[in-house]
Amino acid sequence: MIRKTAVLLLGAVLAALAGTSFYRSRHLREPVVLGPGVKEVRRLSSYVPKLRGTTNDANVYVLEGKEPGGAVLVLGGSHPEEPATRLTAWILAEQAEVDRGRIFVVPSANRSATTVTRPSGAYPPSYDIPTPWGKRTFRMGDRWSNPLDQWPDPEVYIHYPSRQNLAYVDIRNLNRCWPGRPNGTLTEKTAYALTTLIREERLDLVIDLHEAELQYPVISTIVAHQKGQDLAALASMILSGEEFHIGVENSPPALRGLSHREIGDHTQAIPLLFETPEPFLDATRGRTDVRLLLEGKDDFVVRAGRRGLLFEKIDEKGWPIDVRVGRHCSTILTVLEVWSEDNPGRAVELRGLPRYAEVIARGTGAFLRDPSTAGPGGLAFE
Repeated sequence: MIRKTAVLLLGAVLAALAGTSFYRSRHLREPVVLGPGVKEVRRLSSYVPKLRGTTNDANVYVLEGKEPGGAVLVLGGSHPEEPATRLTAWILAEQAEVDRGRIFVVPSANRSATTVTRPSGAYPPSYDIPTPWGKRTFRMGDRWSNPLDQWPDPEVYIHYPSRQNLAYVDIRNLNRCWPGRPNGTLTEKTAYALTTLIREERLDLVIDLHEAELQYPVISTIVAHQKGQDLAALASMILSGEEFHIGVENSPPALRGLSHREIGDHTQAIPLLFETPEPFLDATRGRTDVRLLLEGKDDFVVRAGRRGLLFEKIDEKGWPIDVRVGRHCSTILTVLEVWSEDNPGRAVELRGLPRYAEVIARGTGAFLRDPSTAGPGGLAFE
């Protein structure tokens, strides 16, 4: 009886500790210091009121230049377990200034997915980015919306409007729910709100930031809808010749629900999806901790590469977070430069966003502002 009581008490203590950790992770407030380019902070519910009061009523940071031009949407956090995407969006919101046109930035496209980590994945609930003034803490996140916000999953997910059958869990995957629907699940409503934003703001480009495991064939590339193949190809040539290698993949017409397919088919915008390598996601990885997340070094993934099991190279240097963020920053800048040169009447010109070499040299944290220095009204929270 004593042993049973002890085991019961130990279980209760462990459950309490775990519950406290889960609660803190879900409710962690991530500050965004509004940079000089941010003219307005909206919510997704301003486009689809049904999202108001839900976890996915995400912030939309509007950066606007003095000169008229085109309009671009940059999405981070479609899959929050890919942290370079959210960090790149953070830097845009905190550092960039727009001279021509408008840029809409959504750091937490699927905010619900930032409040949970993958079951049995042993993911850390959060991670710190060192800065010259201290550190910034960010939620880790998962690939899918939190089951606390959307449940249960169907046995088969039938995509709207194509009716294609997809994996059941992908009904909580934002990048399988485009273009969304107003009366669907939370994730479908989120996709619908973003699609509505794209239509109502008459956006020219949508850039969806992602990271991929090295065992996934679509990696180190720009995935382009047929409307954006020339734009992606020229940006790839420039980047591969001057900064780092990045390829181009065509969006497959037969695979539905993805941003690079549905945005191009259902709106006027040209969608592009960027992929950087993230060893943290590989099935052959070792310990899944913050060090692997930030340093991108793993002996098991390196061994897999030596046996020809990877679609991207890796060595003892790994794929650090600064490399991944830097690649996204330079790819955004290059795509906008190519777009603006080819479409001078719809140009989008910005400054303040660092290029690849600068992020490598100074670190991601050098481009994150100190929230304690923000003046009244100078902070938003994700």
